[in-house]
Amino acid sequence: MDRHFDLVVIGSGSGNSIVDERFADRSVAIVEKGVSPLGSFGGTCLNVGCIPTKMFVHTADTARAPEHGAELGVDLALRGVDWPAVRDRVFGRIDPIAADGERYRATGRDNVTLYRGTARFTGERRLTVETADGPVTITADQVVVAVGSRPVVPDVPGLDEELGHHTSDTVMRMERLPRRMAVLGSGFVAAELAHVFSSLGVETTVVARGGVLLRHEDADVADRFTELARQRWDVRLNRKLARARREGDTVVLDLEGPDGAETLEVDELLVATGRRPNSDLVDAAAGGLALHPDGRIVVDARQATSVPGVWALGDVSSPWQLKHVANHEARTVQHNLLHPDAPRASDHRYVPHAVFSSPKIASVGLTEREARATGRPFVTATREYSGMAYGWAMEDTTSFAKLLADPATGALIGAHIIGPEAPTLIQPLVQAMSFGLPARAMATGQYWIHPAMPEVIENALLDLSLDDPEIPG
Repeated sequence: MDRHFDLVVIGSGSGNSIVDERFADRSVAIVEKGVSPLGSFGGTCLNVGCIPTKMFVHTADTARAPEHGAELGVDLALRGVDWPAVRDRVFGRIDPIAADGERYRATGRDNVTLYRGTARFTGERRLTVETADGPVTITADQVVVAVGSRPVVPDVPGLDEELGHHTSDTVMRMERLPRRMAVLGSGFVAAELAHVFSSLGVETTVVARGGVLLRHEDADVADRFTELARQRWDVRLNRKLARARREGDTVVLDLEGPDGAETLEVDELLVATGRRPNSDLVDAAAGGLALHPDGRIVVDARQATSVPGVWALGDVSSPWQLKHVANHEARTVQHNLLHPDAPRASDHRYVPHAVFSSPKIASVGLTEREARATGRPFVTATREYSGMAYGWAMEDTTSFAKLLADPATGALIGAHIIGPEAPTLIQPLVQAMSFGLPARAMATGQYWIHPAMPEVIENALLDLSLDDPEIPG
């Protein structure tokens, strides 16, 4: 028997946050298939993404502290890592939150019905949900598609389930730490998890197809990160995985590189080669939804799809696979559902991101490469941490902040930081760009605490060669 709702939300991540007390007069269905092997409720970020990884990163940062102690005259030593304790601290916090979230949606409100199962479109605003009790057909006046993304596994001979490889969905719940691990990939997931496991004592090899790690960052940042990564990990650049196989307890990877074929033997393989939108899992095309070539659902600035009454947000539609973007887009959709006569657009002008590896990275706006490609006039300034007093305190010789600005107006158009606390240091620059505060006004119109880390931002702002240094910016 078909059941009709005023609103159906597919996905229990950021989409779940849309339904609050303001929807109490509407019949609502929330559909969640489960995003991890454990079927956890709450979306990628909570269960297998940003939250657990950052909890592991903090542990990794602590484990690395002894390496830095000698420079400061402090004799520190890492006596060992209790992996089960590390793992269970993280998921002992996260799993109850996921369970409580599901329990709330299942029993918390009379107007909300929770379906556990995979939903597929069978027509416009019409879905079949494969539940444990069999298929259920539901229709709705409004549908929100917020089903996220999943790890990509390259089509390589032997790289299948029988090999027993990991992705970010599974690697954080391993039973024990391996002695040797290969990380296939060069993006932020690879960089963060390579930092985690190498800091906990795992011999880590990073295998990258390109000639640099984090290639989407500003070139100066990517080059510096790659240089530092090669001091910590066995980094194999310009390598292609030709074949994977298991020989007993060993994973054997056949690589092709600039010097020919080579073989890499490890105990565990982590595949971190990107993510793909889950639009195919919900059969978005069958629902009439237009798709980008990469599978993302096409949306306009209001997050509306090509089908009236259907909205999409987060990784399934956005080029930014970032939780803070998904949350922003969820607020846009929520507003537009509540106020259809006064729709709101998402603001994607200045989307920041961070890489929680070691060193940390944060970025917003244009890279120098992108600015040159657009032909936009710009000036740039770079300040090393080593040029400020707090940099001396940390004995930091490798970190820097790089800014790009319009020389005529002083408007900031890009900011890129590599080093300690980069994700925190970037925030005032995001604020300046979002609210139109030009560089000179930002530098001279406020106090900068001395000798705190933000002085590196102050000095970079002052170093920008603007056309008129006296302009209010």
